[in-house]
Amino acid sequence: MNYTNHQDIRIGTLVSAGQDSPNYIKQILPHGFESFSLTFWQTTEGVDWQRLADEVAQVLDGTGAVISSLGVFGNPLENEELDLKTLKGFEDAIENAHLFNTDIVAGFTGRIRGKAIHESIPRFKEIWQPLADRAADKNVRIAFENCDMGGTWSDGDWNIAHNPTAWEMMFDAVKNDNMGLEWEPCHQMVSLMDPMPQLREWTSKIFHVHGKDATIHWDVVRKYGVHSSGHDDIALEGKAFKVPPFAYHRTPGFGDSDWTAIISDLRMAGFTGSIDIEGWHDPVYSNELEMTGQVKSLNYLKECRGGTYIPNPA
Repeated sequence: MNYTNHQDIRIGTLVSAGQDSPNYIKQILPHGFESFSLTFWQTTEGVDWQRLADEVAQVLDGTGAVISSLGVFGNPLENEELDLKTLKGFEDAIENAHLFNTDIVAGFTGRIRGKAIHESIPRFKEIWQPLADRAADKNVRIAFENCDMGGTWSDGDWNIAHNPTAWEMMFDAVKNDNMGLEWEPCHQMVSLMDPMPQLREWTSKIFHVHGKDATIHWDVVRKYGVHSSGHDDIALEGKAFKVPPFAYHRTPGFGDSDWTAIISDLRMAGFTGSIDIEGWHDPVYSNELEMTGQVKSLNYLKECRGGTYIPNPA
């Protein structure tokens, strides 16, 4: 375990993967990011894996920064053309993770569309058992993000891994030790769950952490509940109606979570890996303020990690 500069837990960010991602990493690397999660949306089709890995390695050479994970986000449990491309993307990411010196491939579990979570478990086992075995042969771990993507227990489109009961079902169906979670507090908070007891219970299954937070307006919950429109203004027959959202996704440092406590609990449980900031969600630090917010979050999380590493006296 490398405690120098606290590298046992790195602080980084997500990067939209593709052949231009090395150039993006090169531009933001001087801000002090220590890791990068390369994420693909639904398909990795057309990616030259060796070229991408070589170009990323050239950018990272001598910096100490790493690629923490590869992410493929889509629905590999269904059979439409794009779903099959997502499944192929997972297979390709598992095969090529070693080129990036990472052992984590992350994403959504997928879901049988329009069905309850428990009705997707047989299909989950059918798809993910061979993928987990294949990943284990490659010394790769699979981490499922806990985002509901607008789904509930009874209905949804993308992902079943957003509820602790679902996690129990998933890991009972596929018992491989290399199957785990890509966890973040945000998604639990917007479902009005307390993320901290959950974090302590499930740390052994957390392989990767997304740095995303939330702000919950409890006054809105008490007044409007959680099934409001999610919009500030609604026009109807020439009249304006206000039904404010009860929660916002935030960049860490701007939301309600105690990241010092999160990192402390991760460390006490022996977690080593990366917390990669998932940007592009904060309603304030967005657009031209996106990188301002991300760098502020980067430095905030480094402070929550303990600040500058100080070696003990000999």
